[in-house]
Amino acid sequence: MFRDSVRRFIAQEVLPNEPKWQEQKHVDREFWLKAGEAGLLCTDIPAEDGGLGADFRYEVVLSEELGYARSTSWGRAVHNILAQYISRHGTAEQKERYLPRMASGELIGAIAMTEPDAGSDLQSIRSSAIREGDHYVLNGAKTFITNGCIAGLVGVVCKTDPGERARGMSILLVETDGTQGFKVGKQLEKMGMRGQDAAELFFDNVRVPADNLLGNEEGRGFFQLMADLPYERMMIMVRAQAAMESALELTVEHCKDRSVFGEKLIDKQNTRFKLAEVKTAVTIGRVFLDHCITSFAAGELDGTLAAVGKLWLANQQNEVVAECLQLFGGYGYIMEYPIAQAYVDARVQTIYGGSNEVMKELIARTL
Repeated sequence: MFRDSVRRFIAQEVLPNEPKWQEQKHVDREFWLKAGEAGLLCTDIPAEDGGLGADFRYEVVLSEELGYARSTSWGRAVHNILAQYISRHGTAEQKERYLPRMASGELIGAIAMTEPDAGSDLQSIRSSAIREGDHYVLNGAKTFITNGCIAGLVGVVCKTDPGERARGMSILLVETDGTQGFKVGKQLEKMGMRGQDAAELFFDNVRVPADNLLGNEEGRGFFQLMADLPYERMMIMVRAQAAMESALELTVEHCKDRSVFGEKLIDKQNTRFKLAEVKTAVTIGRVFLDHCITSFAAGELDGTLAAVGKLWLANQQNEVVAECLQLFGGYGYIMEYPIAQAYVDARVQTIYGGSNEVMKELIARTL
């Protein structure tokens, strides 16, 4: 029933707006309110905190259906990850202040980790927040921030003790509306996912109430991030699998319709063998992903398996979509064809959420 309602919502409210969102490079704020009213935000946040009170599998359904619809504009995953940080690590007052508004769509969330000189190596960030009485004074710059242009609440990863690495990191919850010293830089032009805004953020002596320190304990930021990274990587895995399944379906339909040398493309042995290889990869991916979903929902998925899944499924998504695009011939190179959009959208999957090179390092440490 939930999947059916999600599918209807996407058909009515998402797909008709995708061309507009891709042109303006962000999703309208009014859409977030509609999503909140439909119960599609913070689905796995406890009901007592303002969420739907369901489990992770409801988030899986949402991500799968958006993947099947080939929609990448809505930055709901990042929004929900910030809600997860607050729900799991925040104080009772922080939960009460932010989560109901995030569930309703009134407050849009973003997470500011990456800096111009620090990406996957989060311990090297330079943004600092120094305590002065009842406030922290925040300085620094962030980049590649999804929802950065429209977010009302940003979880900023910073150093409350610049002399330390992991133990000096904290997360500050920064409300952006009317905040002096906070500035949104240029909206970044991306190769894919063009309807999902990504921006530079600047913090120049921004005064943040001390009560906005996530969990009200300095030096816990790195450990809070590490505890929730498997969640983020699971969402990348789900989107990768859905994108592969969608690409296979698109390509089979094209090969059944397209004729080459008086014969349907699907009847060519090379085509059939290529599609057989793609279907094999997609099938194995689905079995593995379902195992990870079950483990995660039961609280049993460790960080290593999440890294394995993110590495393999992100790579497979790029390989599968590339194989499918080849079977479209010249049409695969034309952006109005969904397979071309799927190709450029796939490329970032091996980069964000921790690059695949970092995933290899994490996995190698367990050998």
